[in-house]
Order: sequence, then C-alpha cells, then structure tokens
Amino acid sequence: MRTLSVVEFVTLDGVMQAFEAPDPDDPGFPYAAWGLPYQDGASAEAGIRGQSDTTAYLLGRKTYQRLGSFWPHQSDDNPMAAHINRTPKYVATRTLSTLDWQPAHALTGDLVPAVQSLKQEGEGSIVVLGSGALVQQLMAAELVDTYTLFVHPLVLGTGARLFRELDKPIPLHLLDVTRTSTGVLVLTYAVRPSH
Repeated sequence: MRTLSVVEFVTLDGVMQAFEAPDPDDPGFPYAAWGLPYQDGASAEAGIRGQSDTTAYLLGRKTYQRLGSFWPHQSDDNPMAAHINRTPKYVATRTLSTLDWQPAHALTGDLVPAVQSLKQEGEGSIVVLGSGALVQQLMAAELVDTYTLFVHPLVLGTGARLFRELDKPIPLHLLDVTRTSTGVLVLTYAVRPSH
C-alpha cells in the first residue's frame, strides 16, 4: 500500500499562492513569485531526497498544466526533471481530454475512491505538489499520510492558504527538520490517526 504525501511551499502564515510565478486565476495578487529569493541548494536537495520513494505524482489540472509547460523541456541532468518526467502522473481533471506530459493518467470517477484505489496499488509514496483545491479535498477525506512543508521566513497576511477551514483538527507527528541557508525550514510530519 502506498502513502499519500503533500509537499508544499508556504509562508510562515501558510500562504501557498503564487510561489514562483503570477497566479493566472488571481492576476491581482500583489506578492506573486514571493518564494524566489529563498531558493537555494538545500531546498533543492531536500526536494530530491523526497523522490527516493516517490512512485507517482497526483496533481490538480492547473498544477499539471503549469508543471507540464516547464519540466518536459528540462535536461535529465537535473535530478528533479529526470524523476518527474519519467514517473507516472495522475491528474484530477474533468476538462482535459488529452494529457501531453506523459506518462499521465486522468483520474476517473469520484476523487476519493479513485485516490483510495491508487493508494492500494504498489509501494512507495504518491506525492501531491501544489494543487491547492485538490489538497483541500484530500485533507477533508483524511487521505493525506504525510506533509512536507517548506516554510519560508515571510508573512504575507493575504493569499490562499494551505490550511483553511477544517471540520476537525489534524494531529501531526514531526519526523524531520532541515534548515536552509535562506532560513527556510523543511518540516516533515506524519498524520496521526484521529480518535
């Protein structure tokens, strides 16, 4: 059985919106690309380490399209490009009829049973990158097993947040901490079963 891991870049106040580029759904967001000044080798290395047991990616439609416009054009000399380009990607979409960035599969039917079925197949970890709306649904259905959060030393005070209104608390257990040269904390948490 596979685990489901959510990997997100967030500010200290939890904003995940427009980390590297303007948000096409909210062009008026004033802090687009807020994460660029904080990128360094340690962040990249932490991301690459997380690939070791990743056997699939689960992406929302917008994230799939955004990443698919970039990663297929990168050299395999980049370990992230080599991994994400060859690893199966599952896309939560009701509108895309073709998926150009392969290998990719559109999830069919309702999201929750489709993801439950994916978790039952094979070993390793299914990683969700970005995909804010999708992550909200996965959290609500209690399908997330771990969170890896790249917490940036910045408070924006506005923007779409990772953790929004929840029906109940999510108890977490800290597994790992890495600090980068720019003050980013890479925090990995396991979700504890709620009682």
